[in-house]
Amino acid sequence: MQYLLLIYENEEIFGGPDKMGPIMADLGPRHFAFSHELGEKMHAGAGLKGTEAATTVRTTGGKQTIHDGPFAETREQLGGFYLVEAEDLDQAIAIARKVPLGKDGAIEVRPLLPMPPGLAPKR
Repeated sequence: MQYLLLIYENEEIFGGPDKMGPIMADLGPRHFAFSHELGEKMHAGAGLKGTEAATTVRTTGGKQTIHDGPFAETREQLGGFYLVEAEDLDQAIAIARKVPLGKDGAIEVRPLLPMPPGLAPKR
């Protein structure tokens, strides 16, 4: 089963929207090593630019509006993700516990719904 590991951290520690602050000198190599360790269990993964680069498309009552920034206004923001293969939730949690974080942060573990037959893209 596939799980999405959503990485939430206080983006202020990263030093701007491109996340090139000093903490990345520590976290960057740790993420590369973690990705390598996952091997074929990792389907995708990426860091996200800061909230200054985010745009939200909201639909309310059938009408769409565009807003600068993310939906949530909290200290912890979605900063990256890994899409991994795991046998079950326990294995997905074990993988999530190894995701490199700064001093504070959270990893949300979310199972993906299977794609209905015939709708999945052919590889």
